Amino acid sequence: MDQQQTPHPARPGAESIVCSHCGAIAEGPPPTWICSVENGSRHYFCDECARANIRAIEGRLDSAWW
Repeated sequence: MDQQQTPHPARPGAESIVCSHCGAIAEGPPPTWICSVENGSRHYFCDECARANIRAIEGRLDSAWW
């Protein structure tokens, strides 16, 4: 089984991180946001979106379902 590594941001603060659900922008990696790997790519979710969809996240549903 081949595993592909997903790229990390170049360095903290180098680029803005955008919430994949609501589009909120964060400067640097915020500690309360969630990072999910779906289909080989990273998706970041702000704390508000993560709280609103915690059951789907814990159930390991892809964000397309919620």
